Amino acid sequence: MQIRALIHPTANLVIRAAGVAVVLAFLSAAMASNAQDRKPKPDQQQKTEDDAVRLHSDLVVVNLIVTDAKGQYAHGLGEKDFTILEDDRAQPINSFFSEEAPFAAAILIDTSGSMDYKFSLARAAAASFVDHIRDNDQVAVYGFNNEIKLFQDFTDLRDISEYIWDAKAENMTRMYDCLFEALTALEKRQEKRKALLVISDGCDTTSHKATFDAVMKKALANGVTIYSVDLIEDNARMGSGSGILELRRGMAELKEFADKTGGRYIHSPQGDKLEEEFTNVVDELRNQYTLTYYPTNSKRDGRWRRLAVGVRLPALTTRTRRGYWAPKG
Repeated sequence: MQIRALIHPTANLVIRAAGVAVVLAFLSAAMASNAQDRKPKPDQQQKTEDDAVRLHSDLVVVNLIVTDAKGQYAHGLGEKDFTILEDDRAQPINSFFSEEAPFAAAILIDTSGSMDYKFSLARAAAASFVDHIRDNDQVAVYGFNNEIKLFQDFTDLRDISEYIWDAKAENMTRMYDCLFEALTALEKRQEKRKALLVISDGCDTTSHKATFDAVMKKALANGVTIYSVDLIEDNARMGSGSGILELRRGMAELKEFADKTGGRYIHSPQGDKLEEEFTNVVDELRNQYTLTYYPTNSKRDGRWRRLAVGVRLPALTTRTRRGYWAPKG
């Protein structure tokens, strides 16, 4: 009896400890099971991440200019004043901005040999553009001939890099490659208002990476408005020789870049109005309306989608890009 009395308390403690251990083990297993149930499977996790990326990339940004019958900017419009059609189907507006939002712009200057005396005018126009930007506006400056040079990366400083003043007009014209490189840089920018200003007196002659179609597709896909300045002299386009046909092609392409992206085509053979025109472009970027939407057509088929933005008030005209290519994949 004495032995049982001595052993019993110890045994009792062991039994209790064992019971606690069993309970803890059971709870631990249950929690692990629940955690496993809550943890997404690899394919589910990848699907969630893909959906998030697609949701962001499928957002369509529409920047537009609205003018009245006199060509003056129309202010004071609200979201309810606009309608967006994609392939003739109405789209629900996701967001609307009418205030002066910061923009990112890239200025591309033809530095080929044919620019010669016009090069100094182009540099002065770029300096004037930079001088008129506001805080938080970002501007980069490129030059292109046989090579592509980034004279100045994106900055809000109201001063143009000294490198552009030291550059010389020489060699050929690698326009498409420079346009594509600048568009790639703009694609990474967070600003919703993006523009590209290209100044040239001819057409592309030496690009080996990008084509006209590739540049156009990238600009439209990223909502970049192109303002093209044509410095081709009027008498240089007369005749029918191969050189003349090339100049006409250059003029037509510069015009199409602007027309399809909602920008403006500026013909200034002598380059004497460049500074005034560039100041007008800065003013135009400040007077844009910005609308965004997620397309009701969710197919990622890479096909062309027509865009049309209407305004309900009479005697007002809108100008924006004509469409875009849907994401693919």
